[in-house]
Amino acid sequence: MRVTTPAMIIGFVAMVPMAAHGDNLTTRSKNMYGTPGGLIDMPTAEMAEDGELSATVSHFGDTTKTTLSFQVAPRLTGSFRYSSLRDYRPGRGGANPYPNSSYYDRSFDLRYQVLTEGDYRPAVAVGLRDFMGTGLYGGEYVVATKEIGSRLRLTGGVGWGRLGSFDSFGSTGTRPTGVIGSGGIPNTDRWFRGPMSGFGGLSYQASERLSFKAEYSTDAYLEERGAGQDPGANLFRRESPWNFGLDYQVSDSINLGAYYMYGSEVGVRMSIALNPKASPVPGGSDTAPVPVSVRPQFSARDLGWADTPGARDRLSDEVAQSLAREGLILEGMEVDSRHARVLLRNHRWDVESQAAGRAARVLSRVMPDSVEHFTIGQSYRGMPAGAVTMRRSDVEALENAPATEMFDRVTFSGNGAAWAGMDVAPDNYPRLEWSLAPFLKLGVFDPDSPVKADAGVRLSGDYHVAPGWVLSSAVSVKAAGNLDDPPSGRSGAGPGTLPKVRSNARFYAEGNDPRLDHLTIAKYGRLGDDWYGRVTFGYLEQMYAGASGEVLWKPVDSPLALGAELNYVAQRDFDQGFGLRDYDIATGHLSAYYDFGNGFHGQLDMGRYLAGDWGATVALDREFDNGWRVGAYVTKTDVSTAAFGEGSFDKGIRITVPLSWAIGSATRKKNDINIQSLTRDGGARVNVDGRLYEAVRDTHRPQMAKTWGKFWR
Repeated sequence: MRVTTPAMIIGFVAMVPMAAHGDNLTTRSKNMYGTPGGLIDMPTAEMAEDGELSATVSHFGDTTKTTLSFQVAPRLTGSFRYSSLRDYRPGRGGANPYPNSSYYDRSFDLRYQVLTEGDYRPAVAVGLRDFMGTGLYGGEYVVATKEIGSRLRLTGGVGWGRLGSFDSFGSTGTRPTGVIGSGGIPNTDRWFRGPMSGFGGLSYQASERLSFKAEYSTDAYLEERGAGQDPGANLFRRESPWNFGLDYQVSDSINLGAYYMYGSEVGVRMSIALNPKASPVPGGSDTAPVPVSVRPQFSARDLGWADTPGARDRLSDEVAQSLAREGLILEGMEVDSRHARVLLRNHRWDVESQAAGRAARVLSRVMPDSVEHFTIGQSYRGMPAGAVTMRRSDVEALENAPATEMFDRVTFSGNGAAWAGMDVAPDNYPRLEWSLAPFLKLGVFDPDSPVKADAGVRLSGDYHVAPGWVLSSAVSVKAAGNLDDPPSGRSGAGPGTLPKVRSNARFYAEGNDPRLDHLTIAKYGRLGDDWYGRVTFGYLEQMYAGASGEVLWKPVDSPLALGAELNYVAQRDFDQGFGLRDYDIATGHLSAYYDFGNGFHGQLDMGRYLAGDWGATVALDREFDNGWRVGAYVTKTDVSTAAFGEGSFDKGIRITVPLSWAIGSATRKKNDINIQSLTRDGGARVNVDGRLYEAVRDTHRPQMAKTWGKFWR
């Protein structure tokens, strides 16, 4: 798993071309807070395209904001922000203990569009800014936006918190003041309370790429102007509530802004956006599949091949060679006069339905004419997972029909016993798979060093001893980096009452000697219909060694899966050799997974974590048919806020980027990005490679239904 910041994502997105957006440039623009909209510092009721992921960097008044925004649903936007305030004195009245340095703040936003825009009705949205952070940027608003003609858009709204701190016209009660000390707790006692002010503005699209903006801001910037701080701590002078500027659409993905703000400052902004649903390589660049071979009329009655000596061996060789040309490995096969059953290992296609479709085309060309039924199963590390059965006549008749017609005629099965006793294809076991590649590890959010990194080279390999048995190892050598730098005095690590199960990670990064990242032996297998199992022993990860066992119940047609995992681990020595430290613990979780449909997937894990704390992790992901995934998770255990330290509880954002989406060519490689606010000891889990659910569900009906459009590709 890799950890990065929104700034790192900007670098990735900048290298990826974008498919075109809609015609309205204001929906592509972002404000200084990185949220969609056509104004400058104030919010609007506009939404980005559904699924859009954007990264924004803005700067003015000695403040730099880096924001990652995601259009979670057509009417719901979520944003994560990391801000740097130069020479800011936090604490409302206290002296700055770290002069001549920056203060860093994390914040989260949500905005929901209550009403969409109509012919006479404006769009209306309700928003929460910095709703569970320190409250530095805390504010709430109700805002309306309406298009007038084809070029002008008007916005007006009412704000509370920072958005109600200037020229207020009323109040909805007393709003608590002060910055929440440890952050991370939803500050519900402030929402829509206190003085309220009216803000507004307009945007005018002058040309295809250029638009002008003007707004009236009700943010008094009391904190940045020295309210409650040391004298002379102003970050800028606010001399006017009016802001003016322009936006320029450089390309389909890049939008720039330049503004004159508050009568004294120049602000600049750059936003880079992509939509996971729009591939930068439309249609892809993979070679065309082999055409389906249609049998001559009445040839299916010819059963003579079955009695020919050596026919089955020759057939097995021909099937294996033909599948290999499609990036599929034959693990086993059984054929009788009417039915062919093949078990595949998919090395190329990141969409399992595409792998099944390619296999069906191959079988139509090489199987004897009497074989009418194909059952195509897929394996994970030698363990049979899901299978799909189809009539050969349907494959022949529907090659040029919509893929949905074929989907309606196939059946899915997850019967593990059906594959028991099947002869293993030659040269599959034992086998060695290895790679030598550079690595980059990142650490973020230390107040003195927001981004740390180690770089080096890693040699990894998997030795597949027999079906379901895998010996795995990786050794790495660090070439350069600073992940082992001591944490700053501002890191907010808390009183240290928990065992150091993750917060001592920097000690594992010290030195440049070769490190044993992991060394394990694992067994995967079917425990019955709908049941899967895994047992892993050895040096499981960088920090822990021990044993891990997992059982998964996943019916092939069900959106629901249940799992249980039990681990007994000991902490490894800092040098990542074979030694162990004096800390061991039993951990485990009960898990529930559910596919809600419409691209949303949820997961609940309940159990015991590495520090001995008990609690639960809730995760929700938006998944796209091409393998993209954007989600968030929250872990809350019986650890108190004080014992946990800054952040109050574990939470984060996770993104999966399939490489095939970016390059337009099939590959199973993916980049997993985890944006975790801070590394703490509460809510920590052991990292075990090869957990079952993700691999198993990819071959089951609910997941394959989403991508069945690629069956004929």
